[in-house]
Amino acid sequence: MKKQILVDMFLVFSFLLLGGCGEKESNTEEANGAIAQAIEMEQESKLEEEEAVAKLEEEGVEITEEKAEISLTFPERYALPFEGERGTVEFITYEAKDYVGKGDSVEKKAYVYLPAGYDDSKQYNVLYLMHGIGGNEREWGLNSDTSKLKRLLDRLMGEGSVEPFILVTPNGKAMACEHTQENDPFYLFGLELRNDLIPYIESHYATYAAYDEAGYDMSATRTHRAIAGLSMGGMQTINIGIGECLDLFSYFGAFSAAPTSDAKEIVAKNIDESEYTVDFFYNICGTEDTIAYHSASAAAKDLPTVCEKMVDGENYLWHEKSGGHDFGIWYLGIYNFSQLAFSK
Repeated sequence: MKKQILVDMFLVFSFLLLGGCGEKESNTEEANGAIAQAIEMEQESKLEEEEAVAKLEEEGVEITEEKAEISLTFPERYALPFEGERGTVEFITYEAKDYVGKGDSVEKKAYVYLPAGYDDSKQYNVLYLMHGIGGNEREWGLNSDTSKLKRLLDRLMGEGSVEPFILVTPNGKAMACEHTQENDPFYLFGLELRNDLIPYIESHYATYAAYDEAGYDMSATRTHRAIAGLSMGGMQTINIGIGECLDLFSYFGAFSAAPTSDAKEIVAKNIDESEYTVDFFYNICGTEDTIAYHSASAAAKDLPTVCEKMVDGENYLWHEKSGGHDFGIWYLGIYNFSQLAFSK
């Protein structure tokens, strides 16, 4: 839970990553170095993915009519523009409040993907997709006309592999909250998610929730919400999604879950002691990921062995493959997770 890990996120990030060695005086410098490394790797990976997509477009890839399937290899055609009707992306702003300090508010930004043929008279599932420590609402690329994520979603839905759903990429830092050593913006985002972002989405878009500005039962439609993320967003999926918001979500996807992710014993306790069930918990990590493999494994790799409510192959899946801390792993993660959460 939050109090068990909010000693100082940056200090713990370094401590876990580097094995806890060294004196306290050097930990801050090591933590800054570890964070800088993670940010650099995220940025470099994004550029490499963009270059790879451009190369695919130049060379051309054979397009087949096969439906998607859970895989350890990302199908190249999902990086190319879908030939049929495509979804749209909206840029939104919403008000977020400080729930631990003076009650100030701030305008937050997010991108919302709406499936092709979006209809206000229908009801849609929603996936909240989180970024890494160096990113923001743009890291998953929905701000780009050549967004690989958007192409992936267009094809998955357009070919009938998954039910049409709404996807939201917010800024996962609670910017309005008063930040101290005990109040880190990545952890406080859970308050904003519950009180500000989800109600905004459900008051402006056609979801399954019976939104009421005076208050409504958010748990009644938890099986129609999912949360997932890369690196730090994977940590948020585990620590906030499972640790604090099992009443809001029933589908969880952690891609290269970052240091400070709850260990599997804590995750198991949160799940087993909850009145709510987990419909699916999916994890993926690269075996050469020096940033996250240890923490992701500690959080989830053997979770069914200590958690009564998690059964391998039924509502749980661990994937690992050769790879680093990069979008090659993360796009494969969202490709698989979308199918597990919203398959037809």
